[in-house]
Amino acid sequence: MNTPIGAGKGADSVTAAVEARTPPAGARRPAGRRVADHGAWFLVVPALVPVLLLSVGPLLYGIGLAFTDAQSGRTSATRWIGALNFRDLLHDTLFWESFRIGLVWAAGVTVPQFLLALGLALLLNADLRLRGLARALAIVPWAMPEVVVGIMWRLVYNPDAGVLNETLRDLGLGTGRDWLSGLATALPAVIVVGVWAGLPQTTVALLAGLQNVPRELHEAAAVDGAGAWRRFRTVTWPALRPVALAITALNLIWNLNSFALVYVLTNGGPGGKTRLPMLFAYEEAFRYGQFGYAAAMGCVLVAVVAVLLAVFLAGRLRGGEEA
Repeated sequence: MNTPIGAGKGADSVTAAVEARTPPAGARRPAGRRVADHGAWFLVVPALVPVLLLSVGPLLYGIGLAFTDAQSGRTSATRWIGALNFRDLLHDTLFWESFRIGLVWAAGVTVPQFLLALGLALLLNADLRLRGLARALAIVPWAMPEVVVGIMWRLVYNPDAGVLNETLRDLGLGTGRDWLSGLATALPAVIVVGVWAGLPQTTVALLAGLQNVPRELHEAAAVDGAGAWRRFRTVTWPALRPVALAITALNLIWNLNSFALVYVLTNGGPGGKTRLPMLFAYEEAFRYGQFGYAAAMGCVLVAVVAVLLAVFLAGRLRGGEEA
């Protein structure tokens, strides 16, 4: 095949232009580029300073505190004791029991929360009457502080005049029970509240992902004879999967670090059946005054969260490379 006349010259001219625009190795960046970089840092600093002061600073202080024997009310100076707190933590059966309860709580809240939010997001994404009102009502629990949610659900679970027990009595399903004080019912009752309280943000995230799925793909699949389940499996879910993985990872981390909701509902009782790791660390620090030991517990939780984040980011990077 003959090469068109002038093709070689055109290619040479393009190559020369690219080489002219590419700075040689070791060349210094233009002054205008350096000024732009300084301007970008100037815009980032106002948002970065609060993070450093309110997040990174306390985190580093807590890590340092974990290697000391800091206690409340002591007259002697705080001493550096190395990894002694962590060694004691390895043999603390109460902490590892609270860690097990925390994992059960995190998984028990995250999984039903995602499934219910997915169904609610699919419903709110459909062409229904009063869809805007339904979307507004769906995020009402999100607008309520956790303390208010805890107080409200304590009234619902009240053994004498609670809505739940009154409903069971009216339906002839028993005389009711003390849901938050029973050894077998306290943790499931608290998990129900956690699912209800965290449902809105998961629904909003999944609904946003659903709205990014082109409607033309659903229409084309319907024309080809695909049913609702097949359209969801082949069209909706592949587009929704990145959002689903992100919100699930965040929910798992948030639930593992829960404190206020369970503290208001049960304060870790009965018999420690709902004592999450954060509650256990809080009691060690502010009830028993063992600040160094509580800081060591916090370091363990930070390490667990860091591992979860690393797994999530590795999955995202691997998925991006495959895509």
